[in-house]
Formats: sequence, structure tokens, C-alpha cells
Amino acid sequence: MKRPLLDQGLPRSSAALLRAAGWDVIHVAEIAMSRSDDEEILRRARTETRVCVTLDADFHARIVTGRESGPSVIRVRKEGLDAVALAELLQAIWGGIEDALADGAMVTVTERSVRVRRLPVVGD
Repeated sequence: MKRPLLDQGLPRSSAALLRAAGWDVIHVAEIAMSRSDDEEILRRARTETRVCVTLDADFHARIVTGRESGPSVIRVRKEGLDAVALAELLQAIWGGIEDALADGAMVTVTERSVRVRRLPVVGD
């Protein structure tokens, strides 16, 4: 299930690159959600069984404080990625985290690691 919803701030053309690789991907700008708030984007992802991909830490915070079990969110903590680099990054990591994403997870991607936290987050 490769169904990401790319948030504003990520290169829009990454969606086209991933679609060419067979992914069912949407960028928020393609569906007139560029100015939508985080909650609206999360709701859309949940409704369409998509994984939010974002640079924004607020998505993880909303999931945790709401004790949500989904949607899954990937937070990319690598600034300045161009469209090709983002598409390559998602293709490189997706296979290793796909099961967690299907079950509900918060994923943080940095220069050195990919951290996965299952949802809902309890006890914090």
C-alpha cells in the first residue's frame, strides 16, 4: 500500500515521480488543500487510508495528544530535499516501514536514522 499524501512544503513534483513508479500519491496542492490546517489534512488521510508525509512536527503532536491510532505520519527531518531526492528517500525507506504504516505508526526520518513508533502512543 503506497498511498502517501504529501504535505505543503514538500516538492509537488515528487508526486509525479512517485506516480511514474506506480505509487498512488497525492500532493495537497493537487487537491486544493495547500492552505488547509493540519487537522483537515490528517482527516483527509484517515478517510482515504493514506500516509501523511510532512516536514511539520505538529502532525506527530496531534496524533499523540489525540491518542489517535491513525493515520500514519512520516515526518521528514531533512531540509531542502528536491523532488528527486524526496521520491528516492520514500522509495528507499517504504519497504522497511510498510507493515508499521499499515498498522498505524509515526515515522521520523533523519540524516542518520528511520525511527518508527506504533500508534496509538500511550504512557507518555
